[in-house]
Amino acid sequence: MSQAPTQRPVPALYTSVLYVVATPIGHLGDITQRALEVLHGVTRILAEDTRHSLKLLQHYGIDRPLVSLHEHNERQRIEQIVNWLAAGDSLALISDAGTPLISDPGYPLVTALAERGYRVVPVPGASAVTAAMSVAGLPSDRFQFCGFPPAKAGPRQTFLGEVMRFGGTSVLYESPRRLQETLAMLRDLDAQRPLVIARELTKQFETILRGTAGSVLELVAADPDQRRGELVLLIGGQPADQAPPGQVDVDALLQTLAVHLPPKQAAGEAARLLGSSKNELYRRLLNLRDRQ
Repeated sequence: MSQAPTQRPVPALYTSVLYVVATPIGHLGDITQRALEVLHGVTRILAEDTRHSLKLLQHYGIDRPLVSLHEHNERQRIEQIVNWLAAGDSLALISDAGTPLISDPGYPLVTALAERGYRVVPVPGASAVTAAMSVAGLPSDRFQFCGFPPAKAGPRQTFLGEVMRFGGTSVLYESPRRLQETLAMLRDLDAQRPLVIARELTKQFETILRGTAGSVLELVAADPDQRRGELVLLIGGQPADQAPPGQVDVDALLQTLAVHLPPKQAAGEAARLLGSSKNELYRRLLNLRDRQ
């Protein structure tokens, strides 16, 4: 006669420690056993959005005090968190989805605790970055994560131009409402560059679009559903033996214009030619001069 499986006991956790805990990016089954043990056992859980995280915790029967920690209150929370750790509490940091600090709150907190000598322990798991890389079909031996591009068109154009110069795969997050405009910018930089959109990963409407910057733009423009949900944008690297068509060496342009024009006028002319921010290009030109 077989016996019913016994529930694993929750192991003792370290005291005065912050656990950085990855949670699912969509499918609830993607949480790890260790993450559940830590969340069951800590004194408190620091969450980006307590209402959002409460649904996950209730699903797994986890009943621990929740404390909000987001970009607007994180620095103000640090001293209270230090006091909890000094008293021997163990804490867990979670984001709305995936691994904390990856385009999510937590950097000021982790830095402050590390500087004060407190232990910070990773509890790895789901991440949209690595999930997208694993299925994109782009080179994965060298890649960079760039977060979200700037919201304004000028700085975003400059940002994407720099991304396109990278020799490995670039991984970005992007807002669905800006996706088509961003793809158009990438198309204008290099229409033939390999590009992948990984949308709604691990969820019901998961979609992977593969092609070139030009062909993926056409697919997204023709299908409004591809401009919904959460998405990861992956861009193939610049070939070692060629520069992307239409790409301008911004630093060389600024330096050439500065030979004939005062710095502010040179930045203004470059901004007109590139469709970028005049102030940003002016600062860039001054930095170039400081390095010479």
